[in-house]
This record gives sequence, structure tokens and C-alpha cells, in this order.
Amino acid sequence: MLTFHQKIEILDSYPQLQRKDVSLGRVNYHYEESLHDKKTVAFHLHPNGNGYVYAGLLTGYKIDDKGFVNIRDFSEEELRSLLDASIASLSEPQVRAVPAGGKKTKRLAAETSWINGEGQKLTLKAEDDLWYLYSSLSLEMAFETPDEAKEYLAEEGFSQLQD
Repeated sequence: MLTFHQKIEILDSYPQLQRKDVSLGRVNYHYEESLHDKKTVAFHLHPNGNGYVYAGLLTGYKIDDKGFVNIRDFSEEELRSLLDASIASLSEPQVRAVPAGGKKTKRLAAETSWINGEGQKLTLKAEDDLWYLYSSLSLEMAFETPDEAKEYLAEEGFSQLQD
């Protein structure tokens, strides 16, 4: 198993990926030239060794419902192979198909409300080609795609309120 620092070194060796430090010491890597809504290639690499790489457009990998593969126990060769395939898949246009799992994805409205188990409410709004997350009137975060926003909200324990 690679350490957190070894995984970071491998990901840093890909000049087409941009590192984004996120909460709790975790790190994401984005592929800004992606031809798809998905730009996150590596998600929540954690100092404990856990982390995920996007494989939603690939076959032969055990993916979660968001299209990510857990890379906790990957060797350097396995990680590089997955990263190469992930970047290549995001570099090619794809015909719209039903996502993995056979469900059609529900598009987000221009403004949606979200709540967590503690009753905290957030509002996600589409403005100027970005998705902004607000707590009351305070801006909390901005996202490039609605999928990125939904991933973050789900990871943080929020679910969408039904209007």
C-alpha cells in the first residue's frame, strides 16, 4: 500500500492535473481540460491512505455510485494505470448514455435547498456558469459543476430538500 505522500507524489507528476487542498487535510486533483462535466480525477486523498479516483467512464473497475474507485491498497503501477485511463476517458467526447446503475440522473434546478442531520440548511444556486453554496446570505463554496456540488454535499452529510 502506498502512503499518502507517495500517492501525492504520483499525482503531482501529472502536469495536466491541478491540486486542490480541501478540508481535513484531504486533497483533490482536477483535470480542467475534461470534455465532461466531471473534472475531479482524484477525490479526497486522505493522510490515512484512503482516496478515490474517477473511473465512471471505464470498464473493469469496481466503482461506487459516483463512479469512483477506492485506491487505498493500490500499487504505484495500478494507480498510474487507473490515472492514465481516467484522464484519457475524460479527454474523449462521449455519447450521452444512461449512467452506471441504470438510473437517469436528475438535473438540479437553478436553486436547491439542502439539509443535514443537525438541521443545518444550505442553498445551492447556479449563477454565472458556477454553482454557489450559501449558508443564509454567506457564501460557503463555489463549484464548477452541479455534480461536483452534489458530491460535496453528500460527502458532508447533506440531502436535498424536496420542494
